[in-house]
Parts: sequence; C-alpha cells; structure tokens
Amino acid sequence: MRIDSFQVVPAIPEKLKGLRELAYNLLWSWDEELRVVFTRLDKDLWNKTYQNPVLMLGMISQKRLEELVCDDSFMSFYNRTYERFQSYLKEVTWWEKRYPDKPLIAYFSAEYGIAESLPVYSGGLGVLAAHHLKSASDLGVPLVGVGLLYQQGYFRQYLTSDGWQQESYPVNDFYNLPVQPILGPDGQPLKLALSMAGRRLAIRVWRVEVGRLPLFLLDTNLPENPKDLQDITDQLYGGDLENRIRQEIVLGIGGLRALHAMGLKPMVCHMNEGHSAFLALERIRMLMKEEKLSFSEALEAARAGGIFTTHTPVPAGFDVFSPELMDRYFGEYMAELGIPRQQLLALGRSDPNDSGSPFNMAGLALHTSAYTNGVSRLHGQVSRAILRHYLPTVPESEIPIGHVTNGAHTRSCVSREMATLFDRYLGPEWWRRPGEASTWADVDTIPDEELWSTHERRRERLVVFARRRLMKQLEQRGASERDLERARGVLNTRALTIGFARRFATYKRATLILADIERLKKILLNVDRPVQIIFAGKAHPKDNDGKEMLKAVVNICQKDEIRRSAVFLEDYDIVIARYLVQGVDVWLNTPRRGMEASGTSGMKVLPNGGLNLSILDGWWCEGYRPDVGWAIGKGEDYQDFAQQDYVESNALYDLLENDIVPLYYGRGADGLPHAWINRMKSSLKNLSPQFSTNRMIWEYTERSYIPAVEYHTRMTANGNERAKKLAAWKGFIASKWNDVRVENVEAKRPGIQRVGEGFEIGADIRLGAIDPNDVSVEVYFGPLNSQREITEPMSQSMILESAKQPGLYRYAAVVPCEQSGMHGYAVRLRPCHPDANNLLVTGLMTWY
Repeated sequence: MRIDSFQVVPAIPEKLKGLRELAYNLLWSWDEELRVVFTRLDKDLWNKTYQNPVLMLGMISQKRLEELVCDDSFMSFYNRTYERFQSYLKEVTWWEKRYPDKPLIAYFSAEYGIAESLPVYSGGLGVLAAHHLKSASDLGVPLVGVGLLYQQGYFRQYLTSDGWQQESYPVNDFYNLPVQPILGPDGQPLKLALSMAGRRLAIRVWRVEVGRLPLFLLDTNLPENPKDLQDITDQLYGGDLENRIRQEIVLGIGGLRALHAMGLKPMVCHMNEGHSAFLALERIRMLMKEEKLSFSEALEAARAGGIFTTHTPVPAGFDVFSPELMDRYFGEYMAELGIPRQQLLALGRSDPNDSGSPFNMAGLALHTSAYTNGVSRLHGQVSRAILRHYLPTVPESEIPIGHVTNGAHTRSCVSREMATLFDRYLGPEWWRRPGEASTWADVDTIPDEELWSTHERRRERLVVFARRRLMKQLEQRGASERDLERARGVLNTRALTIGFARRFATYKRATLILADIERLKKILLNVDRPVQIIFAGKAHPKDNDGKEMLKAVVNICQKDEIRRSAVFLEDYDIVIARYLVQGVDVWLNTPRRGMEASGTSGMKVLPNGGLNLSILDGWWCEGYRPDVGWAIGKGEDYQDFAQQDYVESNALYDLLENDIVPLYYGRGADGLPHAWINRMKSSLKNLSPQFSTNRMIWEYTERSYIPAVEYHTRMTANGNERAKKLAAWKGFIASKWNDVRVENVEAKRPGIQRVGEGFEIGADIRLGAIDPNDVSVEVYFGPLNSQREITEPMSQSMILESAKQPGLYRYAAVVPCEQSGMHGYAVRLRPCHPDANNLLVTGLMTWY
C-alpha cells in the first residue's frame, strides 16, 4: 500500500500571526515574558504539551484563538511582547560595538539541552552547549551551532517497584517540534550526501532559531537510506562503536558539508568535546581539493582555525576506534586524497609509529586545533596529565592545554520571582551584563525580608511540584491509594532543603550522604530543625553500577521513617532541574576529586540564592570561600577509596550538624535567618558574575575566537602562502631533528650560590643542518622536592654566543637565584617559528 503525506499547520488569526515566529525561536526558553504569552494562551495545554509552543499552536482550538483576538488585555500584552522580541533581534550587540568584522564561528556539539520540548540532550554537556549558544546570542557573537536531530533522543526514565531503572524511547515528531527543514533552491528540503563505508548516505538539515543565531541539526532518518543508516541519528549515544563512528562522521563531516551547502564557510570551528573532530579531516579534504594544497599544507591551514574544548576527566571518556574501523570508514577518504594510511592514523595516535594502536578522537582534536582548553582550572591540570602521552618529551605543566571555566546562562536559571527582585534593586537592565561584577554590586541593598520571602516562595513551589511528580510516578507504577496519600504529604515547605541531581555515575557518589543512615536520620528527622533531600538523576542504560547506586538511593527514600524527608524524582530533565535550582537552599555535590571536569549544576543555584556544599572539585575549587558556601574536605587526594568515603561522609555530616543546620535555623527576633541571608548575598554578589556564561563567552572570544580568526587569516592569506611555508619548514625540521642534541652543559661557577646572584650556565648545542634561528634553546629550572623533581618550573631562553664549528653552537644563560634551597636545572631545545602558534604539538623537544 502506498501512503503519501501532507502537512497540516495551525490557522492563526492575522492579528496573532507573530505567535508562529515566537514559537519557533527558542528565545522563549530564557525570556520569561515570551513564555508567559504561551501560558496565557492556555496554561493547561502549555503543560500538557511539555511546554512545546509549536505543538501547542497545533492543538489549541480556533475558538480560543478568536477569543484572544477580542481580549484587549491579552492583545496589549502580546503586542508589547512581540515588539520586545523584535527589538532583541535587531539591537546593536556587544560584539558589534567591540569588533568591526563578523567572521563566522561554527560550534559543534553532539547534544544541546536548550528546552524541554527539544529532547536532544542527555545532561551537563548538552546544557552547557545550549547555554553557550544562548549567551553567544545575547552578546551577538557571529556563531552558528551544529548538532544531530535524534529521532528518539536520550531515554526517558521510569523505575520498577524495587527502584531499578528502566528506559523508554519515545519517538520525536519533528513536525511538532520547534525545528524547521532547510529548503534548497528548488524549494524542497535540503539534502546532502556522503559516503558511509562505501554506501551513499543522505542527510537532511533542520534549523532551530536560538535567539539571534541558528542551530543546524542533521537527520539521517530518510526513506532513501538503508535501514541501518537511517538509525544513525536514532538515539543519542546509542548503539555500538560502529554506530558511534557513524554518528561522529555525520556530525563532523556532514555538519561541515551542510554549512558549505548553505553558503556558510566558517573561519573558526569550535569542537565541544571530541565527538565532532572528524570535521578537521573534512576541512583538510576541502582545502586540498579547492586550494590544491598538500595534506600537510592543508593541515596547517585547517588547524589555524581549530578550537577544541575537552570535558573529559578520565582517558576512558574519549572515543577510541580500532584501525580496522578507521580503514572501513576512511579508506575511500585516504584513496581520494592520495595519502598513506599511516599519515592519517597518526593524527589520532600518541605514537604515530605504532601501527596497532587505536585512533583516539581527543588525539585528532588535539593535533588539529590551534587552541585547546579544559573547562575549569583544575580540569586544565587534569587534561594536561591525561593527554601528556601525546607529547612525551614536554613537561606536564607546559602541555598546550589551557582552561576556560564553564558558566551558566543566568536568565535560563533564575526564577521569575528572583528576576523581578533584581529588576527593582539591580536595575531593569541587569540581565544584559550578568558577567560583570558591577551588575551585582547592589545585592546588599536588597532587604533581607524581600530576599528571604522570595526564596521561600520558590521553595514552596518546589515542594508542591515534587509532590505532584511523586504522585504521578507512583500512579504510573500502580501504587496503592495509601501510598498516593502519603505522597501528598511529603516534604515541608519550611524545612532546610538539599538538592542532589545529576547523572548517576559511581564517581559522583550519590550515596555518600547515605553512608551512615542512623546519623542521617537524626539530621533529617529533628523535630525542631528538620532537613529534607530531593534526589534526581539518570544512570546510563549500560552502567549497571550506576543503576545499583540509583536503586540504593530510591530504596532509602522509600523507607517508612524518612520517606517524608527524602524523595527521588524520576526522569530528570530540564523541568525538574529548573524547579530544583530555583527552590533548594543547598546544592550538594560529592564527586571524587579530579573526576568532575567542571560541573555546572551548582552554578545554576547561584542567581537564585542557593548555596553550594561540595567537594573541592571542578568549578568549586575556584568559587569556594568560607562566606559563600561550604567545602567538604580540603582538597585531599586519596589512594584508598573506602577510606576517602569514610572521611568525607563524616565531614559532610559534621558540616550539616555543626554549621549548616544551626545557621539556617538561627533566627532573629523578626524570624529571619540573617546570617544565612548574608551568605546568600555574598554568594549572589561574588559568584554570579564569575560563573556566568557571559564571562565564559568573553573569555572564549578573547583567548580563542579572535586569536583563531587572526591566525587563520594570516596563515591562509595570499593563497595559503604561510601555511605552505610552515608545512615545508615543519617537514624539514622533522627530517633533521634526529641530528639535534645537547652535547655538553656546564656551570661557569659551580657550587653554592647566594640569593640575589646569577647562576651562569653554558651549553654546546649540535644543530647539524638546522639554522639557529629555527630553534629555541632554554634552561628549565626550579626548586627540587624530595624526589629530586623540579617544582614550580620556569624556563629562560639561552643566548647564542658563538659558532664553535659548522653545526655546533655555544649558548649561555644566567639563572636568577631568588630563593634559598636546593634547585635543579636542565637544558633543552625545541623548534621555533614565528608562524606557529604553539610548536609543542610537534612533540619535538630534546633534553640534555
């Protein structure tokens, strides 16, 4: 039977025609006034459609729309709001005021958590990517997003009666989502093709409006594709390694081709994690084909505009593909470009000569990016440690990986009530500059009574919401009327409320607070000073250890003694997250130190007045101070995890018993917890600007985007002249580097030195055919520890004194002696070229 199709669209009255434009622009996900337009259309329908305005407009009755046209109050509000929407799109932005040009920046991510009605995200990485786009829109950064449009997205969670996680995968109806197909010149949906291991794959492109900028999502679920290729964009992170490499080919290679098909040629490509790193290979292919460059020349040109942000704190977090899988999917690519297999695979290997080692996507991203960063200061250190094997001759502290600490998009997180309070006391334009400390300077002028009453209203709404969600999940489980009645009375609108919501991975230690149940009961069930905890989160479908941890939490929450004071909310998503971060008093975070790359959930409570209680990991290492929250431990590292859990769980209980609970319930004569409110204000004032995505985007712009634009422009000017010369120079240096060595190092005045003197060093350097102008000879020095390792290392260039004979040179330096103690030094040399932004990625460094 043949079935043809046609699309039905809502019949919107002429006076309300702007509703469609408002619905398809996700600006409503962070502009409360725009969202209110849809709730005023029909609040019940808004919630029933999972806050999806596109679906809502398709379901709302024509009669209701006609009623609204005749409602002067609604029409006045609608017209004012639509005008506000248009003004946002047209106003002169921060970028336009600061930079004269608008070079295109393409931001690639495997997931985006923009709004609950577009479920193409799983957790923190996707929400961070969404907040990146939102702040880029607010600031007018010339950026476009690229991702995948998943047919099922990430899974929906439900629990069995014993607390075991189950997964369901509802199918997304793209025609009722806030996405629209890109049309080609013929008026038909734009499609592009690429080869997938010798088979043709068609890809459709969809567009999502995110304020001022577009997000392009790719879809392989097309009838002309073979069934297994249709399923490439079926599930986020679904399937086996073969499906993973297919998804990443579509994201990276297909994403870049889609941009070019639409006439968009990005100067800078920003990889949010290594999932999209294959885009670098596509840039190289395009340059070789269009500019007639060699592979090495095209690599230099492409690399100049590459930025890589890693979010992974452990080596196992990077995608790794076998040589056989790479051969299957890139055999045609290598044949088309005429490059040896080893040359391509070397880009993803720590040892390019190891023909059996797998291909690592982080290695590819590192080798093809001019700028690389972690997502917190500590994560930058962790990233340098886990990626140092790609540069074994380079000291860990000098691995070329910096950091840009993550942030949260303030308007997406802050409650309507708190935003209204800020309008009154910080000024109505506060939201335009949330990354500036001056914006928050007047927080202290907010009366304690108003701040506390505003916060209490949000806690009340959280409790009401939690009760409804708990009852709903019990009903779906077939619970008894007795259990439903109990659910109606869980939690206390006035009790100290702790939130713990995140992915249930074992290193996040959701059960740390449950380590001593009897001690916890005494804290929760204190009649005079009650405490309550709301848990939420999903375990990866294949992570049974995470599921066991989740089950343990659920079972504790179901115990008769504490079920009123501890609840687990199923199917954690943006909706639950919004209520939690806006309503909790304390946000709890208990990862093993070094395992939380950044963590952004705790940042989202900041503009809502919530306080953080966390291990000193990720962003909290930078944010913590005694007047803004609490630190569990002092940043110690442990070899024995059982001992760590024991010590840190006790430290957590001590903080709750002796500091947090007494501070919360320490009320003045007016019934207000003034000391607690002072800490809220200190957190608001000091942390909100520091951990805003506005600050984050400013840092990316100044540290990566503008430098990458300038570097790419310089390297590709005049027919890629500098890229060609740099590639030739690197090839020459690599071919001659085996002849380079440090032949002799000597101290001119050995022995004990005095503070304030200079320690003079001489070195004989054998360069062979390499010119002295092409190397930097340095002395690497610093204090020695008990293992005779240099700590707090510094480096200083040595000066060429003379040529002792052809190819052999004498260098000298004076090392300052600024503090007493035992010091060490070593002499090294590395390649040096004015057009290479960071030659450490060559891995060429020779030591004495």
